[in-house]
This record gives sequence, C-alpha cells and structure tokens, in this order.
Amino acid sequence: MSRTVTVGLDDSPESRGAAEWAAREALLRGLPLKVVYVQERASRYVTRTPLLDLDGYRRWAEQLTQESADGIRLRHPGVEVITEQPTGTAADVLCEAAGFAELLVLGSRGLGRLTGFMVGSVSLGVVARAERPVVLVRATEQAADEHTPDPAGVPSAATPFRPVVLGLDVDQPDDTLLDFAFDAASRRKAPLRAVHAWPEPPPSFYGFSGGAELHDRLEREQASLLSQVLRRWRQKFPDVEVIEASRCGNAAQVLVNESRDASLVVVGRRIRSGPLGTHIGHVTHSALHHIAGPVAVVAHS
Repeated sequence: MSRTVTVGLDDSPESRGAAEWAAREALLRGLPLKVVYVQERASRYVTRTPLLDLDGYRRWAEQLTQESADGIRLRHPGVEVITEQPTGTAADVLCEAAGFAELLVLGSRGLGRLTGFMVGSVSLGVVARAERPVVLVRATEQAADEHTPDPAGVPSAATPFRPVVLGLDVDQPDDTLLDFAFDAASRRKAPLRAVHAWPEPPPSFYGFSGGAELHDRLEREQASLLSQVLRRWRQKFPDVEVIEASRCGNAAQVLVNESRDASLVVVGRRIRSGPLGTHIGHVTHSALHHIAGPVAVVAHS
C-alpha cells in the first residue's frame, strides 16, 4: 500500500492550518495527501443542531471535506489529494490512519510565537498512541513562518528554510528519530540543529577546589558524546549542515530556547506498553505546549 501524508480535518482554523502544512509536506516528499474527516456520532455539528439531523451532518461533512480538497488542489498544484470520511471516535480513527501514513498531521490551537500551543485532548491522545510520526501545527502557521526573512526583512516562502531542530538523548539515541530529523532537514535544504541537554551539577560541586576545571571537562565530554552519536548520520546525509548544541540545563527548557527560530522541531516518544498506559515524556510534553512552530513527535522503541 502506498504511503501518504495524512491530515485530520474538522471545521476548526487549526485543522485548516494543518492541512496547508500537510500539503506542503506532501510536495516535499512527493507523496499523495490524504484528508481524513472523522464523522463522530456526537459531533459538535450534531449537538448544536436542534433536530439532530444526522443526514444533514453527513452532507455537511462531505461538503466540507470536498471543499477543503478542492482548495488544496488549487493552492498546491501537483499534490494528489485523496479524501476519506470514516465513522468512529476521532482519536481511534486517526491512530489507525497514522498506521498507513508516512506521517500524520494534526492541528493545535496556536497562542503565538512566544507562548506556543494549546494541545487538545484528541491531539494528545493520538500523539501518545500512534506509532508513526505525528506533526502538530498551530492554527496560524504560514509557509513564510518556516523560512528566513528576505533581505528586506519581509517574511517570504521563497527564502531558505529555518533550521530543523532535533531534541536528542545521547544516552539512548534512536535511529528512527535521527533518520526522520536528518531526512526532514535534507528535504528542506536546511541546517539541522541537534540539541542535547545535560544537567547542571549541584551547587556543592563548585565548592571543591578545581570545580570550574571539572565543569569544563564535563562540558567537553558531553559535547564529544553528541558528536559521536551524530558522526554516522553526518556521513549518511553529507548534504545536511549540522549544528551541534550541547547545553547545560533543564532538557525541556534548553530545547524550547533552541527552537525559537526552527522551521520544524523533532522530538521522540518511546513506545511503552504496561499497566500505566501510554506516556509522552516531559520533554516532548513541554515541546508540544511551549514551542510555537510545527512539532513532529516520532515514536520509537
């Protein structure tokens, strides 16, 4: 079965922003775009319709999906657009759709470049369960936001892409995550900024004689670990400029700080099964809520 870039559609501004981003991504990857509208039994449309007109809801959903697909074809010539309107619970259907996709794109309400996302329960549920990459896109995301300004300082989609930022755990690096990030940077002809954070030593550390020298050695060792992890991937993707960012501090805050100029941020989610259910991880959770640009969550073992 052919892979697609799949986007979840509803009648919200955030899903329309996600559909535009997904269309651009489909062009970058040379893949069809699949637009999925989940017809839920208790949708917002039905609950706000006095007579609970289910047939009217289905016609409305079909019209919305078709109009969205037609608009994408018009604005993004060359993208093959497929539509689906399955029935079920949104999170369940979208998780299933993700399994057949190269990546799944969902909308998330944007609060602006400084404050980031409000992530809805459906999006979080899908991110926590899907085993394919899921990208969250804020409502007001524009193509020009992902590119550097032109020489006059004007936003433009014709200029080079801003960096792709990868949040990396050098103690447990995963090939799936690294491959996704390097591939995304290569397709965009953008630099890849690989971010690794290591914890600040306790205050007592600096009380010892030679504490500053030990800190410098620790800093060099951590930077060396990052370089070792990236060496094989630099060789695999020689066209990608790699910026190594090994920083001392809280991992979540370091990643947020290093992502302010990103075109795309890539983070991982370890696939876990157990009595406590799914788990996103605090760094990924922070990225979803505090990074304003598109965030790709890549599930890995």
